[in-house]
Amino acid sequence: MKQITQTGTTVENAISAALEKLQVTREEVNINVIQEEKKGFLGFGAKQAEVEVTVNKPEPEMPKSEVESEIPAVNEDLGEKTVEKEGEEEVTADAQEKSRPSNDQAIEETKKYLQSVAKEMGIDDLSISHTVKGKQASFYLESEKVAMLIGKRGHTLNSLQQLAQLVANKHAKGFVMVELDAENYRERRQETLEQLADRMADKAIRTGSRVQFEPMPSYERKVIHQALSRRLDIDTYSEGKDPNRYLVIEPLR
Repeated sequence: MKQITQTGTTVENAISAALEKLQVTREEVNINVIQEEKKGFLGFGAKQAEVEVTVNKPEPEMPKSEVESEIPAVNEDLGEKTVEKEGEEEVTADAQEKSRPSNDQAIEETKKYLQSVAKEMGIDDLSISHTVKGKQASFYLESEKVAMLIGKRGHTLNSLQQLAQLVANKHAKGFVMVELDAENYRERRQETLEQLADRMADKAIRTGSRVQFEPMPSYERKVIHQALSRRLDIDTYSEGKDPNRYLVIEPLR
């Protein structure tokens, strides 16, 4: 079982760095937030976030012979036992559903926080909808001044997302991954990054030297890694430390 402890300027940055080192996705690990980041005062007392990431151990497949031995012999009591077992499973599933922690408060607190920030920016008509899928909470922002929330190349939206991440996990019962979107910016940004990745890869081959991108969030670097993963003439890797970590494309000779 693989397990590492990773630090970062934020919880999200620490998790992203750990996932990149382990070469796994978020769904394949358990995440334990040891310490959230602290900004300190005038540069004193600042602390980095620290997380412990453990790769889930896959359940071994049972040999066919063992599987066959597990099949009960047919007898007169089979029907009755099956009914009892199904009843027990329903009760267990019911109990698990009721005991599953709710993050409704975390969702509402995150919305309140985003509304307060928007008002400070002079945005009074912000509308927020959300969806929850597993450990991911996605918030969609709508406003007449939505361009202010996105910012140049999504910098404002990315900053809001990092802050919303902290607020959500402060109130959540377990780790929650937050994603903010507005006017389908994330989808449009992904398309832009994929096109940029191809152009930069071609440039690296044409010039015979490595090229590097500007610093970008881990999920944007991941888009480029995936977009170029099938190319055999270049290699991609990240350098630097968050928030100034950047991606490099190097031609293979």
